[in-house]
Amino acid sequence: TDADVHARSFTAAKVARLDVLTTLQAEVQRAVDEGISQKAFIRTLTPRLQKLGWWGKQIVVDSAGNAEEVQLGSPRRLALIYNVNTRVAYNAGRYTQMMNNTDTHPFWQYVAVMDSRTRPAHSALNGLVFRYDDPFWNTHYPPNGWNCRCRVRPLSQARLDAMGLSVSSGQDHLSTRNVEAGVDKQTGEVREMPVTTYSDGTRTMTPDVGWSYNPG
Repeated sequence: TDADVHARSFTAAKVARLDVLTTLQAEVQRAVDEGISQKAFIRTLTPRLQKLGWWGKQIVVDSAGNAEEVQLGSPRRLALIYNVNTRVAYNAGRYTQMMNNTDTHPFWQYVAVMDSRTRPAHSALNGLVFRYDDPFWNTHYPPNGWNCRCRVRPLSQARLDAMGLSVSSGQDHLSTRNVEAGVDKQTGEVREMPVTTYSDGTRTMTPDVGWSYNPG
């Protein structure tokens, strides 16, 4: 599933060819392991993807015979793949680290980057605190979509009290439904995926399709 791919710290939307996926995934993993910069990532992959014929724009014909121009590889797309996957890997690492310290820091606070680029639904969660084992984190641990920059901050009981924060619960505020996730251009099949919404009466947040999962 897409969630399984995400959890392996790799995602690239609308890439169906196995050779391209394998090439992208290997380079993403190398970037994560070796701390390779975005610029170097793009410089390395560009000629390799061009050689595979996965570059620029291409005409794709769907099952109904309709032709559509689609964007394959490009510097902008590679930058997105780099940014998303390095953030997923970072947050997965943070999750493991925080799980190892739940005896002293059992409370986790959702932290959004509060600037003009932050989506309202993401900023609405900013500052909320849940226990580390709350079901909220099963589906809303960041990133919660493409270009999501949210993160999680662990808190001790003393820190929680000092900040005057209360602990929320996702137990009765989470609901899951299937939504359309796109149409297969070759077969015409409509794909569906589950998405989970958190709604407590004051704020509502649903991760992007394919992102209702925990990367750790």
